[in-house]
Amino acid sequence: MMSFEIEYEGLNTVDDFLYRFGLEEGGDAQQAVDNAVLAWNQMYLPMLTGDLAQAAYAATKPGSGQVIYPGPYAHYVYVGEVYGPNFPIFDDDSGIPTRWYSIPGMKKKPTGKKMEYTLDFNPLAGPYWNERMKADHMDDILQEVRNVING
Repeated sequence: MMSFEIEYEGLNTVDDFLYRFGLEEGGDAQQAVDNAVLAWNQMYLPMLTGDLAQAAYAATKPGSGQVIYPGPYAHYVYVGEVYGPNFPIFDDDSGIPTRWYSIPGMKKKPTGKKMEYTLDFNPLAGPYWNERMKADHMDDILQEVRNVING
């Protein structure tokens, strides 16, 4: 049986190695992934007011390995299905609801109706934005991580 040891100056342990290349838990590489996912998701994220995007930046701790879109409505928007019951509100005499109201505390259920997204701000907006973004930009995210690792 043959054994050998490799020494790198300043890299005496696995932890030293991981730290040197930003690969430790919560390190620069994971922060790069989390920040890249937040940034690349922007063009796929449904947007009316920008609240969902801003909430994600506030709720996500880069380096945690989790990108969080908080709030109960984030799930509905992500899966692209209207949940209800929703009651129409008519703010004018057009006969067309101008907005919808849900009774606080009433459990919402899927209605089977697809959510309609405005494409005015993000032409790629729609359901499952993270999955569609990864299909289009995984190589870009990996390149950002390589750039961090390679210094």
